[in-house]
Amino acid sequence: MSTTFRAAVVRSPGGPDAIEIVDVPLAEPGPGQVRVEIAAAPVNPVDLGVAGGLFHAMGLVHQPTWTGLGWDFAGTIDAVGRGVALPVGTPVAGLIDGFDRDFGTYAEQTVVSVADVAVVPRGLDLIAASTIPLNGLAAAQIVDLLGDAPRDADRLLVTGAAGAVGGYVAVLAQEHGWQVTGLARADDEMFVRGLGADFTTHADPGWDAVADAAVLQEQGLALVRDGGIFVGVRPNAEPPAERGITVAAVVAHPDGPRLRDLLTRAASGGLPTRVHATVPLEKAADAHRSVALGGVRGRYVLTP
Repeated sequence: MSTTFRAAVVRSPGGPDAIEIVDVPLAEPGPGQVRVEIAAAPVNPVDLGVAGGLFHAMGLVHQPTWTGLGWDFAGTIDAVGRGVALPVGTPVAGLIDGFDRDFGTYAEQTVVSVADVAVVPRGLDLIAASTIPLNGLAAAQIVDLLGDAPRDADRLLVTGAAGAVGGYVAVLAQEHGWQVTGLARADDEMFVRGLGADFTTHADPGWDAVADAAVLQEQGLALVRDGGIFVGVRPNAEPPAERGITVAAVVAHPDGPRLRDLLTRAASGGLPTRVHATVPLEKAADAHRSVALGGVRGRYVLTP
């Protein structure tokens, strides 16, 4: 058995060209942990920010040698620590949080707390399941920040509603009483309406709340009525509050039980899973270049 595994990392951030594959020592799971053989790891916009140095510049990354890439994954448990009830061979998906780490899910293996993973239900393949943890949990936690819709103040605009996070917000917010309208390109109307939301390609100010999955920032804040709610997706970079608006930004974090619910919904068709293409781990830089061009619907998923 090999004593190392491959991982994609960045030594000096500089975009896709800075991504390289390194060998990392294999780690044994400790108490309450599982080691997962990763089958799939999506490329998310936040990964482009890490590779490009955005979060280094914000003071969120301090790795001395290299910085790992990748947040969510799906795979199979291949070793367990003391106190873990899940057996070897169990298919799971999960999320690793935090920017300051030496390797992420762009890798052949990872060791995580069993509390941070959820069993992938039958009917949902690992490639599709891998696209749920970061985007699904971020959306659910955005809805937490929005709270239940107030009576007579329930008009929610979701920017980027055709994207992964925005699409999930559009679905989940309806369950909390929000009357959702998705802001997206004209070509995305059928998809957004298929989520049960109204649709627009242009939004005027006056919304009770805005979930800013498109990262419009100040432009998104300007769409909120006085005293309304704005929830962004860029932590530590929220637009300054004004006009009595409550401003917050989601910081997606692992939540095994909630992820289990999201995976179950996805398996039954209640949440969409969209995979644009699968790409070998060693082609991670090419996937980043493609995502950076924009306009992709569905995730590039790396397969170690």
